[in-house]
Amino acid sequence: MGGDQAIPFVPRYDLAMTNEVKRIGLISDTHGLLRKEAVEALLGSELILHAGDVGRPEILEALKKIAPVVAVRGNVDTEPWGKTLPETAVAKAGAVLIYILHDVGALDLNPVAAGFQIVVSGHSHKAGKSEREGVLYINPGSAGPRRFQLPVTVARLRLGGTAYDVEFVDLEVPATQ
Repeated sequence: MGGDQAIPFVPRYDLAMTNEVKRIGLISDTHGLLRKEAVEALLGSELILHAGDVGRPEILEALKKIAPVVAVRGNVDTEPWGKTLPETAVAKAGAVLIYILHDVGALDLNPVAAGFQIVVSGHSHKAGKSEREGVLYINPGSAGPRRFQLPVTVARLRLGGTAYDVEFVDLEVPATQ
């Protein structure tokens, strides 16, 4: 194999989703606390991605009652159950490939070359989105105990063709009717 060839993509986590998945809930840094507001914000999701620092296995079980869950290990997930979580994961929703990891600073591949359209991470506790070289990077923020003076948030990702809509939900602000 020459140095010019691409390395074949091998999924590290296999969760086949149908082409119908359009609503994806994004959550990170729960640190053992799953707020009822987070559960309410994620209702209606067809898939939930947890970007690490879960804190307790019961959190993933509760999220699985809403939708299938793909979760990765964060730096606080050191108990035996947490060590069973992969460090990175891949979810496919239709033609969209999503790479999930806890700390985007530990990104170990080129998302463009690997064919990913979206990268989801946590760790910083700062909600945000940015785009680089056609790849959408999303951090849903921290949904667990308040850290620093940052808002407590989750995110909702809506897929539609090639357009992606990201909505951040502040869990401490009452929902408007």
